[in-house]
Amino acid sequence: LREPSVIQPVFYVMSEIASARIMKKSLVPSEAREARKENLESAQQDQRSSIVAAKRGIDWKALRSDLEDLVEEKGCHPILVRLSWHDAGTYCPKEQNGGPRGCMRFAESGEATYPCNAGLRIARDMLKQIKEKFNQVSNADLWAFAAVVAIKAAGGPTIPFRYGRSDAENVSESIPDGRLPDGDKDAEHLREIFHRMEFSDQEIVALSGAHTLGACHKDRSGFEGNWTEEPLKFDNSFFIDLFAKKWTEMTVEGSGNPQFKDDKGNMMLSTDLALFSDEKFRPFAEKYSKDQQTFFDDFAKAFQKLQELGYSDGQLRFI
Repeated sequence: LREPSVIQPVFYVMSEIASARIMKKSLVPSEAREARKENLESAQQDQRSSIVAAKRGIDWKALRSDLEDLVEEKGCHPILVRLSWHDAGTYCPKEQNGGPRGCMRFAESGEATYPCNAGLRIARDMLKQIKEKFNQVSNADLWAFAAVVAIKAAGGPTIPFRYGRSDAENVSESIPDGRLPDGDKDAEHLREIFHRMEFSDQEIVALSGAHTLGACHKDRSGFEGNWTEEPLKFDNSFFIDLFAKKWTEMTVEGSGNPQFKDDKGNMMLSTDLALFSDEKFRPFAEKYSKDQQTFFDDFAKAFQKLQELGYSDGQLRFI
């Protein structure tokens, strides 16, 4: 796990060690325990004060308002969600790297240049002015919060948000390409990607429901078209359409990528249809097609987990 954004000052740790040594020589056991308890409580109080001070440095209500104005003006809900997802979805607990840390802000190399992140410079550029206004917030926190605000503004669930993510110091912290899912693969590919981050099959299906927002663009991903008829509305239409419509395989002209289309021109990816065809994924997808509230509840939990990969409870605080 990364170092917390607000840590216990070193001098308190050293004070604890020094106090313990003195107590060992001069205090009876009960007095020593009480003194250590008082020192620890003092250190914890200082840490809480530091956290409060850090929180006061960011006007989260004003930041939310500016983000709501941005998505209303630009209709950029989907790409803000994609930015957060691609920042967080690189995490590997085994290697203890990747995850939400704003590494794509180094635009000329590293993760920002990977094919899977094509087009995300648009989202980063949209957020630059807001980042300059709220310069105390890390890029990783801003990108995560922007996605939370965008999902809610599109009619989706309220996703609990905690701040405290730290930004990568330089582009050398970029992880290797290949940790995000490819749209032309199957169910086992989804499991390979998401199980690495310790997501269950149910969470995989819930997170896939984010495809109710947005569209694919041939010049970015090699795929083309909206998933649903209302690409700026967050609901369970993705799952309803998955079961209700006939999906015909086609090849995207120019890229050669396989995808599927309905009679209105909307599309699904191979990984989307895997939620229908795979016997373990299908029950969850079917449940979400019939019960939007259950989908919202499960998605909110899974998306919060995604956005907090690599951080402990002690490193994050609710706004």
